[in-house]
Amino acid sequence: MQTLDTFYIGGAWVTPDGQATMPIRNPADNSRIGTLTLGSPTDVDRAVSAAKNAFESFSRTTKDERLALLHKLLEITRRRQGDLARAMTTEMGAPATMSHDVQAASAIGHLEAFIAALDGLPEEETLPNGDILTREPIGVVGMITPWNWPINQIALKVIPALATGATCVLKPSEHTPLSANIYAEIVHEAGYPAGVFNLVHGDGPGVGAAIAGHPDVAMVSFTGSTRAGTEVSRAAAPGVKRVTLELGGKSPNLVFADCDLETRIAEGVAECFDNTGQSCNAPTRMLVERSCYDRAKQLARRAAEAQKVDEPAKAGDHIGPLFDEIQYDRVQAMIQAGIDEGATLLTGGLGKPEGLEDGWFVRPTVFADVDNAMTIAREEIFGPVLVMIPFETEEEAIAIANDTDYGLAAFVQTGDAARARRVADRLRAGVIAINGRGTDYGSPFGGYKKSGNGREGGVFGLEDYQEIKVRAPFVA
Repeated sequence: MQTLDTFYIGGAWVTPDGQATMPIRNPADNSRIGTLTLGSPTDVDRAVSAAKNAFESFSRTTKDERLALLHKLLEITRRRQGDLARAMTTEMGAPATMSHDVQAASAIGHLEAFIAALDGLPEEETLPNGDILTREPIGVVGMITPWNWPINQIALKVIPALATGATCVLKPSEHTPLSANIYAEIVHEAGYPAGVFNLVHGDGPGVGAAIAGHPDVAMVSFTGSTRAGTEVSRAAAPGVKRVTLELGGKSPNLVFADCDLETRIAEGVAECFDNTGQSCNAPTRMLVERSCYDRAKQLARRAAEAQKVDEPAKAGDHIGPLFDEIQYDRVQAMIQAGIDEGATLLTGGLGKPEGLEDGWFVRPTVFADVDNAMTIAREEIFGPVLVMIPFETEEEAIAIANDTDYGLAAFVQTGDAARARRVADRLRAGVIAINGRGTDYGSPFGGYKKSGNGREGGVFGLEDYQEIKVRAPFVA
């Protein structure tokens, strides 16, 4: 049983002002594994004050000084990768192998990419008109991160602040505090000056809103639901501060008959179910050309039925439980909605897999003969539930793919390189994967429409944390 009753503020672990607590639970069996103290607006004030004070000197550090600190951070992150992985397996149910090789590894991959981006980013350049452009850190950044990719999202927000000379206040999800505390320990050991990085635990209404609305916060970076992102934007609006949002998705996977059908269908199912379907960019809508639709349904059913579900503490390529009871109930309700609306249930369905009744495990589910107007095709389910929609022509496939409120990611499967480029160019989404090849660390991640604003990762992620200043050249 772990008791998390201190926050990292001003370079030290301090007793919070907030007194409310909440249980930390293991989703594999719903057991209580700890207690978390929740913060208050007073704690946010303390953290922002520390970050504001630290900004005065940290913003004037040289790029070489910040690169040296980032390399130290990388060294320690590599050493503590296993600690991060074990924490995430325990608190959010990511299977041990995936937690280590993907979830925790993201802290290393993003850091390496940010180091390369910072190294190549000029701090000053002369424009064609002779004026001089400089890039400066934006100020204090408030960061609000989710439970489904805890360290991935912390890394994508904290590292660019540290790289550019900004300072920050992080509110991680109150449901995944163990890994966040370890990350704070890593930053502390790396030797960052007091106040550069601060961690305040709490919920959205108590701490998140206070960060978003704080007058001394220059920028807010939020990852979570579109509904919550709207609230963050409202809270930030009076301060006219920069807001970057990485929100929901309902990503299409366009499967054309000329692709390697067996490989691409299996990959598409696995990608949809990865992280137990709890990824905003998951390809949850599989659009399949009519001429190969029947075969695709057979292959998708086979792949889904081969998908193993097991305890997260075990090594292997299985998927684990959903995050909590609320998420479990939502996924069950969405599966029922699919049945009620007349979609064909190919496999899976309601209830838990046999032998896994104690935790929030679900049956990997595939619906076929789905219309894009159905609830399961419109709303983000956030569970291992795939919907299959047939199309006749390339034009229809593009129209169905773009007929969504979201635009985070899209996937294209075809044997025709010209078609891959042509279709990708017309999809209204921020990230396009082609034939099983996704984008890598250092590329910008973010979406169109209700999937958010701004980009995370690489040089574009750094630029979101910078202000641009232009000055005239000196004339005697």
